Order: sequence, then C-alpha cells, then structure tokens
Amino acid sequence: PVKVTPFLILLGTSLSSPQTPLLENVDFPGTDLTQLYSPDVNHCQLLCTKHPSCLFFTFVRADWTRDNRHFYCYLKSTPSGQPNSQSPVLGVTSGYSLKPCGPQSNPCLSQVYQNMDFPGADYRSLFTADYEECQRACTNDPFCQFFTFVSGTYTEKPTRYKCYLKFSWTIPVIPNIVARPMVVSGFSHSLNIATNSDRVCQPKFFPNTNIQGNDMEALLAGSAEHCLSLCSAHPRCTYFSYVTSDGSDRFHCYLKNNPDQMMTEAMDDVISGIPARFCQLDNWLKTALEGVDFPGMDIRYVMLDDPETCQTTCSQDPHCQYYTYVSENFQSSMYRRRCYLKRFITMPMPPKVTKVANAVCGFSLRNCQTGLK
Repeated sequence: PVKVTPFLILLGTSLSSPQTPLLENVDFPGTDLTQLYSPDVNHCQLLCTKHPSCLFFTFVRADWTRDNRHFYCYLKSTPSGQPNSQSPVLGVTSGYSLKPCGPQSNPCLSQVYQNMDFPGADYRSLFTADYEECQRACTNDPFCQFFTFVSGTYTEKPTRYKCYLKFSWTIPVIPNIVARPMVVSGFSHSLNIATNSDRVCQPKFFPNTNIQGNDMEALLAGSAEHCLSLCSAHPRCTYFSYVTSDGSDRFHCYLKNNPDQMMTEAMDDVISGIPARFCQLDNWLKTALEGVDFPGMDIRYVMLDDPETCQTTCSQDPHCQYYTYVSENFQSSMYRRRCYLKRFITMPMPPKVTKVANAVCGFSLRNCQTGLK
C-alpha cells in the first residue's frame, strides 16, 4: 500500500520561531530520519526546514573530538513533535525546524568557510585569483550551487588557485517510483524551474532507441519528459535514455556524458533524447501520471475526491513539490481518497564537508540581493 507518514500540524505551536535559540552542547539523541552534511548549524537548520518531515536536528560541529563525524547534520522527528530527550554533549548544537515560521524562500547562503572543502559534485574547474572571484564565477554560472577554492599556499602546487564549481539538484529527484493501479501522481504547477529564456523548448526524443554506454548517473523519473528535465538540469548530461518497459528497470532514467559522440541502437521500450538548454521546459509538470506511485517523502495527506483537486492542492501549498493521489477504487479501503503532498530538498546541499588546510568553500550568491553586483 501507499506509505503513510504521520504529520504534525505545526502552525500555532511553539516548536520554533526566529526567537528560539539554538542549543549549544545539547544533543537530541535518536529518532533520526537521515544524516546529511552541513558546513554550519544554520545550513543544517535550513536542511531540516526543507525536509518534508524533519522537526528538529542535531549538528556535529568542527570542534567535536570524539570521532571524525564533523559537519554531520542529523535530521529528526517524533510523533509528538518534541525530542524524546536532551543530553549535554560537547561539540554539537541542536535546534528546531523553521517550518512553523511559514514558507521559506530560497535561502541566501553568504557565509564563506576557511580551511574547509566541499569534496565531490565537481562539473567544471578554472583558475581564479582568489576565492571572491571563484564565488563570482559560481554565482554567474546557472548550474553552480557551491564551490571550493584552493589558495596559493595549498600543499599541492599544481592545484593552487584552482576554483571548483559544484552542482546539486534544484528540481525534485524522486527517490522511489513504483507502478500501482488506481493511483495518480504528478507535480506542483508552481515549481520554479529556473531558466534564462522565455522561449518554449522543442524537446528532441528518439523513440525505441537506446544510447550506448557513458552512463553518468541512474535516477528515477515518472516519464520521458521528466527524465529530459533531469538531464537538462545537470551541467554534465549530454544525452539520456529512459526505460518504459515493465520490469525492474522501469522508470529508470540514465543520464549520460560524452560530449564527443553519441552511439545509438534500436531498442524497444526505451526513449532517448538530448537535453534542452536555454528555454522553458515545464510541460512535464502539467502531466498527471496514472498508475504511478511516488512513495515516501510525505509532508502530510488530506482527504480529497479526485486527483485534479489533489494536484491543485499541491500547487497551492508552497511546501509541496509533487503528490500522489489514491483513488476511491484502490484495493485497500483505508488509503482511498488520500492526497499525499510531498517534497524533496532542492536547496544547495554539499555531498560532503571536510577540514582542508588552505582551502575555502562557499555557496552561489544568486539568492542574495547583492550577489550579482
């Protein structure tokens, strides 16, 4: 059956507010949802706020001494909305989600981190005079979400003054997709898909065609159009192949990278294509996917009469990015007419954070008012 995630109605509670202090050297043990990486406690709190069900968190600071878990951000939740316990622990800071404060806009992450690195997620590198120029390069590149700059005193001379531009997803990546009768899934029509052009895209698909090899990343997508949008959003994707056949490979979206050549072969139940750049690519948001379930990542569910109203409800909810609706003819009566509102973290999210002498890392300033001055 469709997964159910309990949801606590947060508005009107005292869980958190801008005046709620962060709790230094206090741990909220257990009840972890997931563990991510953050460069500081404020970023960790934003991750908790953007996560569909995180209510509070514990962040492991740089001065933690017990082991090497520096910069771990533990996202947590309980049915009551409060930690089961609090413990005094040196080197950690805990706090609460800012969900009760209302919808959070794309955050301005202006902090720069000395002697730290965001390893991985590189898609481009260049040499710059200083970290400020590296940050400007990141800010002016629409794909760049964060960066690492290696200073002139770095131990390895060949990489001194090198600026690494890095990518993380800005559109929802669905972690689980399954075929399920009497279920309809889709996306919020209010998703903000960043583009620098008003021109409508003309997608290029190759039906019953597979592009051989060069797999860069395997994701899940609800349709070939959704797969196209994922490829178009990734700076290293040069083309893709999407599987439509029944079986374990169904819904798989293979992003591929080879800027030099594209080798195709005839293959049933595979749709391939080329990314669409510099145009409006949002038609995939309008398509309702019948017989498709997006399990998990639930914010909450509401009881509604039809999938159209579910889609409208998702589009009108600033927290909702996608949804699954269970029809009144679903096999299990307890799930019928449920509209599950869902989201994925799309704020800049480094895959790892480490201490590295003579390196500087930070984020794009596109969401900051002064970022492009």
